Amino acid sequence: MAENGEDLMSGADEGRQWPDEISVDNARTTLLQLLARAGVPSDDARELTGLLEAGALALAYEELSGRDRSAPGDKGEPYDSGWLDGAGDVLAELGAVTERTLLRVVSPEGDEDAAGQPPRARRMEVERTQVALTPLYLSFAEVSELDPEATEEVLTAVLATMSPRQRARYAGRLTEFTEEHRARLGRLFATFGAGSAITVHGRFSLVHSATSIAVLERLAAEPQALREEWDAAELPPAWLDGLTTAWDAAA
Repeated sequence: MAENGEDLMSGADEGRQWPDEISVDNARTTLLQLLARAGVPSDDARELTGLLEAGALALAYEELSGRDRSAPGDKGEPYDSGWLDGAGDVLAELGAVTERTLLRVVSPEGDEDAAGQPPRARRMEVERTQVALTPLYLSFAEVSELDPEATEEVLTAVLATMSPRQRARYAGRLTEFTEEHRARLGRLFATFGAGSAITVHGRFSLVHSATSIAVLERLAAEPQALREEWDAAELPPAWLDGLTTAWDAAA
């Protein structure tokens, strides 16, 4: 009977035709080679593919964690209890695999440097933040008018207030912040942003930039840390003060 059950299980697995380890590695290598041809540095490409792998595991873990589990069939309490314990163990191991995969990508050398500070934001982390911010900002304004170099400096200061793990999910946090404060942000950009009577130059420069949403999120979450990083990066204090004034006026 056990052999028949194993045969059925084996047949079901064969019918699904899931990719094996070699096929998955082949797909990963192919993607890395295609990104290299497009000019993406190998470290950045590996970071992106690693985040996708960790993210797929995390989403699977969240989906399974949110389900009400019950043992199949009606075989009595001892069977049900053992089945649920086994399912719980498998889910816990999936969580552990997800954690290890994420740490290999976002924090291979730890969350802090020798001085106890988060490591400097990598280029790809800045790029991911820009990608996350652009559609959020464009839901309020048509253009972003901050110099690219200044944009990178602002976002580097923003990301310096976070651990690598926090940076890995910052796109989601930015979306949550935007949805939570959508009405207020709408008033802010309408009054002080692109298309308003306020000039792009001067103390309200950040309101004309997609970086404004990230700066506002950090002012709400880590105001002291942001101001320290802002000063360390020698960014114009007037930008931060102007954005704070505009935010208060839009309340």
